[in-house]
Amino acid sequence: MAGSWSPQSWRGKEIGQVPVYKDRAALQAVERALAKQPPLVFAGEARKLRAELARVAEGKAFLLQGGDCAESFAEFHANTIRDTFRVLLQMAVALTFGAACPVVKVGRMAGQFAKPRSAATETIEGVTLPSYRGDIVNGIEFAAAAREPDPARMLRAYHQAASTLNLLRAFAGGGFAALHKVHRWNMSFVAASPQGERYEDMAGRIEEALGFMAACGLTAESVPQLRETGFYTSHEALLLSYEEALTRTDSLTGQWYDCSAHLLWIGERTRDPDGAHVEFMRGIGNPIGMKCGPTLEPDQLLRLIERLDPENEPGRLTLISRMGADKVEARLPALVRAVQRAGRKVIWSCDPMHGNTIKSSSGLKTRPFERILAEVEGFFDAVRAEGAHPGGVHVEMTGKDVTECTGGAQAIGDETLKDRYHTHCDPRLNASQALELAFQIAGKLNKARNAGPAAAVPAPSAL
Repeated sequence: MAGSWSPQSWRGKEIGQVPVYKDRAALQAVERALAKQPPLVFAGEARKLRAELARVAEGKAFLLQGGDCAESFAEFHANTIRDTFRVLLQMAVALTFGAACPVVKVGRMAGQFAKPRSAATETIEGVTLPSYRGDIVNGIEFAAAAREPDPARMLRAYHQAASTLNLLRAFAGGGFAALHKVHRWNMSFVAASPQGERYEDMAGRIEEALGFMAACGLTAESVPQLRETGFYTSHEALLLSYEEALTRTDSLTGQWYDCSAHLLWIGERTRDPDGAHVEFMRGIGNPIGMKCGPTLEPDQLLRLIERLDPENEPGRLTLISRMGADKVEARLPALVRAVQRAGRKVIWSCDPMHGNTIKSSSGLKTRPFERILAEVEGFFDAVRAEGAHPGGVHVEMTGKDVTECTGGAQAIGDETLKDRYHTHCDPRLNASQALELAFQIAGKLNKARNAGPAAAVPAPSAL
């Protein structure tokens, strides 16, 4: 698959969205130090995720991918990790129970530190400094010292990711995720909301089912799936110096894997077929994703698929649509149609966040919940109309009681955004809004399941 690929071959390609480090010797020292660190994830785990994603590509499961827009050093805390994990569990249970569909759970966690920017610099009151590119690169404070890219931050990001992964593994396999604790996952500020009440009703029905199963001899002690869950990590592979340093050869297969996360994705701004990011990603064995925005043309997409998944392997490639509610119905169908006609076995997932960012009347960036729902609705309709499976959702969310996205059952308005607007970068759904979204998607999945398979678009040989 990789041809003449090596973990360093991206260095000979044109690259964008990366910082300029003034001290090259310091950067190289950090790269060498990272290369000596233990892997954060293992090749076998990435292969297991790839097998689960193959079921999504076949229309037999659903991908739930979510977490913070950008992890920060300042807000690193066990409770923050726990609460985000807990909301993802709630969302997954709502999807599984409401749609009778297995859910593959992937967090935007333990590595989502770098952020692409629309401009290399920003100017405030006549002062121009480098843009904030995430805590792995520089600081958010608007000061010259903070904004100077510092390679040592990569080491700090690595160690924070290791701690986060350690806690996530404990939560996933140590009893926190056991289904008989489903009531305990509801948080106090969510419990009083309409979505919280709906969740509690569902949790009660799950407990009744568990009681029946226990009477039949099927308990958490005898059925591991009742006491633990699979959980994987992902982030955008933006800072390639960091990714290369954590890329290792699997001793069992001889294949290269990026051991910084189970799944990596390419962003909207870095999907140049001849660029450095595509070059790096084409050679790793991990399952990978790629954001697909409204400027992407069908022929460009097919060229990228050929570069990233030449063997057409189910579970290898997830295409993450991020069109915006006003463009999804106009731009997405042609992409899905082209992929279907080419016979490509990809996963179609929906990012309803990034194309729906606006500036509120208060001057803060926000994302209206009704536009998020509208994009999900348009995504499901467009993908199914072309005979494909709407296989996933990719959201920026948090377990905190924030007020960053307007709307939803909580009816957050422009005037209340500033009450608890805590994001370092982009606005996130809070737990109540995330759960509300999950119930809406479960309804769509259930409707699609009852309607039967959509009409498939014939392959070229059948036309």
